[in-house]
Amino acid sequence: MHYPWVPLPKRQPLRWPGGKKLAVIITMNCEYWDLTREGTEPNYAGGPPMLPDPLPGNVADFPNFTWREYGQRVGVWRMFKLFEEMGVPFSCTANAKTMLERPEIIEHAMARGWEIVPHNYEQGELLTRYTFDMDKERELIDATLKVYEQVVGRKAKGWLSSSLRSTPNTPDILTERGLKFFCDYMNDEQPYLIHTPTGPIVNVPYTIEVNDFTFFHRRAMTTWDAARMLKDQFDELYREGAETGRIMSVGLHPHVSGHPHRMPCFREFLAHAKSHPDVWWTTREEIAEWYMDNHQSHIA
Repeated sequence: MHYPWVPLPKRQPLRWPGGKKLAVIITMNCEYWDLTREGTEPNYAGGPPMLPDPLPGNVADFPNFTWREYGQRVGVWRMFKLFEEMGVPFSCTANAKTMLERPEIIEHAMARGWEIVPHNYEQGELLTRYTFDMDKERELIDATLKVYEQVVGRKAKGWLSSSLRSTPNTPDILTERGLKFFCDYMNDEQPYLIHTPTGPIVNVPYTIEVNDFTFFHRRAMTTWDAARMLKDQFDELYREGAETGRIMSVGLHPHVSGHPHRMPCFREFLAHAKSHPDVWWTTREEIAEWYMDNHQSHIA
């Protein structure tokens, strides 16, 4: 795969459908973790732990496991309810094991017409383990896509790797399987094409910067600090979007954001964003399909 180096000043203005200034995608990452794994190597669970002391993979880490499971049992439902009340959709990423082990979450999202994006088979089984074994990487991706099609009822259109840990081969494998978008590369605020031997795939950027792991845990922001940050991010991108359309991506996790004391942050931010016209509350699939038809007027 390769993608062109085209800095922002060298592009043509990006005009979203209907003259919208800013595309907003709020992601709810619906993830599943195995309690243990084979071997004595420290278990990296595909996301930061609450307690940092690593245990061997074959030893149950109940504090971290149950902290994450809180998101499945309680946090995700609180977030779903809030966003439904505010009239804002989620773009939900989901591991294959989430679909199999926590089907109520997927059923709820599907019933509301929210986007569901494959997010690896199990959260801790990173694609980077197969950097030098393309066949094994294909097997993991194929197993994930098979479960997705069985549960969702249609073929997947895109992909986000767990922990964003993909390989140089991942876009090629996804394009071989007919997928249209990829979300692992966080180097832009606009979509662009990644070129592979079997054709292009649209990168629709995800974010670690505007991500609850970062602002609540890594930077220890308060509820009100985070609300101010989200509003500032929105306001600046909205202003810039008058010249060329932008994407505001927000990454959330139910075991981080789904606690009661954090609800005022999202309630305040969503009310602020919804008070503005010309905002495209959209999905990655919608952006990818639109961009595939319109990229020539942006980056030839």
